[in-house]
Amino acid sequence: MTTTEAAGPPVTDHGVHGYHKQKDEHLKRLRRIEGQIRGLQRMVDEDVYCIDILTQVSASTKALQSFALQLLEEHLRHCVADAAVKGGDEIDAKVEEATKAIARLLRT
Repeated sequence: MTTTEAAGPPVTDHGVHGYHKQKDEHLKRLRRIEGQIRGLQRMVDEDVYCIDILTQVSASTKALQSFALQLLEEHLRHCVADAAVKGGDEIDAKVEEATKAIARLLRT
């Protein structure tokens, strides 16, 4: 994937990413999730009760799933919708790509 340097959003072979407008919000959210994971490490280090750790694992997992769904929604609204406007093989490729991403999310 190549990136073109220019003012404004990064442009790659795939165009501008659907999450670009919320990039700062996404990074903030990921930093919170990172903090949750570090909290898990600290809990293990401090020999916290297993069930309490599992509760935090569940919360961290839910946070990542929520982030993934938001990213998927943005992909559908931006990338897939853009491909639908263009039509042809591009829409089929984007729908297949999104379907595979959803399948990966369901396996987790």
